[in-house]
Amino acid sequence: MNINTYAGIPEELAKLEQAKIVLIPVPYDGTSTWQKGADKGPKAFLDASENMELYDIETGTEVYKQGVFLADAVTEDASPEAMVEAVHQATKKYIKKNKFVTIFGGEHSISIGTIRAFNEMYPSLTVLHIDAHADLRKEYDGSTCNHACAVYEASQNTNLIQVGIRSMDVIEKTVMDEEKTYFAHDMAIDDTWMDSAIDQMTENVFVTFDLDAFDPSILPSTGTPEPGGLLWYETLEFLKQVFEEKNVVGFDIVELCPNKKEKSSDFLAAKLYYKMLSYKFVNEAVEAEYDNNYENPKQKTNTLKFTDDDNY
Repeated sequence: MNINTYAGIPEELAKLEQAKIVLIPVPYDGTSTWQKGADKGPKAFLDASENMELYDIETGTEVYKQGVFLADAVTEDASPEAMVEAVHQATKKYIKKNKFVTIFGGEHSISIGTIRAFNEMYPSLTVLHIDAHADLRKEYDGSTCNHACAVYEASQNTNLIQVGIRSMDVIEKTVMDEEKTYFAHDMAIDDTWMDSAIDQMTENVFVTFDLDAFDPSILPSTGTPEPGGLLWYETLEFLKQVFEEKNVVGFDIVELCPNKKEKSSDFLAAKLYYKMLSYKFVNEAVEAEYDNNYENPKQKTNTLKFTDDDNY
């Protein structure tokens, strides 16, 4: 990718030393099973970002002034397992540098690595999984690092909250915690789902956002579009509330599958990313020093850390 800075921001705001935010592109599409092209997603997102107004009307901020470092893309593709480990290490490296780390994919399998890194660095982590698909298979097509397995590991090792789900295999019901799953058909008629989901979160939250969570009427360019998805303003309302009430420690956005004849999806992805940054830093002065509050990694076990009896 021959792009110098995120959104074309001045180079002095894009240096690692000064930037509070790190953006890691992961142009990977090694395990998708229908429409290919998610590996082109990061470049399409960055191209759209260069054409975006950088003043956010809602928050009255220009979050790019906090500094955004565009890291080298993770291009490891020898195997899904090798890619996941490369993403894991890159993510962890920048968390340790006291940055707010964000990742743009690529297919959803990249999130296995991002979640693994954040779970090692933050105690009692909630993973907020916004998606059309459950992604809870233990393995698929001979690999545990398939896009269909994106949050299986998180279901075993973190407090997993799933939002927008409307497609799954019956085998995933054996893993899914339905008390912490918000199905799209229920959300359409229940105006309490946002508060309910947030009430089940711990203090530290990592967001993994699959763009097919959106209804294809507003974002058609994704590998596996599903009808009945989220719309723009309800999504922003939920995300804003999460950022206000919880400590969002980082996020990834995945599954943009760009189409040369349809650019609005690229732009929506760019706006979503910028909105999430705006919500994170709305109350932080540009000159204030950022502290991501990570803890040194502790020994992990393979047992569930959370049960239905946990109190948040």
